Amino acid sequence: MPLADSPIVDASVLLELTDYMGRLGAEYSEARYHSITGFSAFYLSGSLIQASPSDSSGIAFRAVVDGGLGFSSTSKLDMDSLKSAAKRAVAAARAASRLVKRKVEMGPGLLGTARYSVIERKPLSSIPDVDRSDTAAEIASSAEPPRGVEASVSLFYMDQVEHKILVSSDGALVESVIPKVYIFYNLNVKYNGERRTRFFELGGSGGFEIVENIGIDSAIEDDYKSLFTVLSRAVPPPHGKLDVILGPEVVGLIVHESAGHPSEADRVLGREAAQAGLSYRMEKPVGYRIGSEHVTVIDDPTIPGSLGFYLYDDEGVRARPRKLIENGVLSELLHNRETASIYGVESNAAARAMNYMSEPIVRMANTYMAPGDYSFEELIEDVELGVYIKKYMEWNIDDYRWKQRYVGLEAYLVKNGRLAEPVKDPVFEVTSEELYSSIDAVGRDLRFYSGICGKGEPPQGVPVWFGGPHVRVRGVRI
Repeated sequence: MPLADSPIVDASVLLELTDYMGRLGAEYSEARYHSITGFSAFYLSGSLIQASPSDSSGIAFRAVVDGGLGFSSTSKLDMDSLKSAAKRAVAAARAASRLVKRKVEMGPGLLGTARYSVIERKPLSSIPDVDRSDTAAEIASSAEPPRGVEASVSLFYMDQVEHKILVSSDGALVESVIPKVYIFYNLNVKYNGERRTRFFELGGSGGFEIVENIGIDSAIEDDYKSLFTVLSRAVPPPHGKLDVILGPEVVGLIVHESAGHPSEADRVLGREAAQAGLSYRMEKPVGYRIGSEHVTVIDDPTIPGSLGFYLYDDEGVRARPRKLIENGVLSELLHNRETASIYGVESNAAARAMNYMSEPIVRMANTYMAPGDYSFEELIEDVELGVYIKKYMEWNIDDYRWKQRYVGLEAYLVKNGRLAEPVKDPVFEVTSEELYSSIDAVGRDLRFYSGICGKGEPPQGVPVWFGGPHVRVRGVRI
């Protein structure tokens, strides 16, 4: 019996289809049933712009023939249509085999036979669409700015239940049901003739209880205060080389952009060059020291309640924490089975697909800097002159993920070990190595933030968390 209602497709159907591809000549075959049902609503300045349920389901096929990899998918779930799509995948693989310079192999990994689901305390399916829409409307309308401030707010609410069944010809058979809730808002504020914007994302895996426990009202209120502080009281930041304290939100963004993306093995192999760039890890191998001993960066899909949660990836490999940087030294890359075979290692379960129409590619899940043992007070107590950047406003990073620039939103001067007046738009510009090598203390207050990470061509957006603690960076340019 499947974990969720699926009257047409179950594992036995997928097993039959992978066997069929084998009879057509596939050395490796794979079938993935992938269903996403949900609801979304968008509000602008308190007015409902769009609200609708969604339902997407189909089966994706992959085949390897003589070193060529083929992909196809279909939303038609009758057996004739499924066999036709499976046949197309085998034909595509056979055609690709005549063109590829490097033969594709599905490398080893800890393949699973498993069924699992995330428990919903308040199942999304039990909440009427109108109640979900009303809840999102209440959040949007309750976002009141401080007195005298002009503001507009846009808010996007989305929930979904993702049901997958994955079968491969070499033994994987994994079924999962993962419900998720995601909320995005954008605040546009004007005060004293100046404008600032703030966007923020929240989310996790679970049921409708996430909406009640996620703290969105307090997050919006706090962001209004941040914007008002910047526009009403902030002074220009000091210039030059200073000590900088980075908040968990900023640290999370930094490790996602400058440790997570450059550790994707397909990017290191050059396959993302035309869409998303390259990686400094093309030239800096495993074992290269990029930072101080205080820096450890981990990507972990198995964190309960996380937006990027899964226990098995979309190739059936069992997930585990992946150390991208360990005590300042570059460690493992993120791999799917194909890139793992090229590097002669086991897959570490980084293959993810956005939906049934998408092939699994190398992706992050929940990327964070491991916490240390410092309190915030200890991080700033011996800083004579510096800047504390609590929240970011914008960022830029080059194609190699090496040179990067972050602009603070809420930030404060640090004088003689104490927080002082707020500063406006501090710009923090470093290389990845300069940043990680200059970290001399890491806080113990690990926090996570949500996002939808884009990658690939055609583009795929997948839910992730990123985070970290407060960190102290010595002598970098502001």
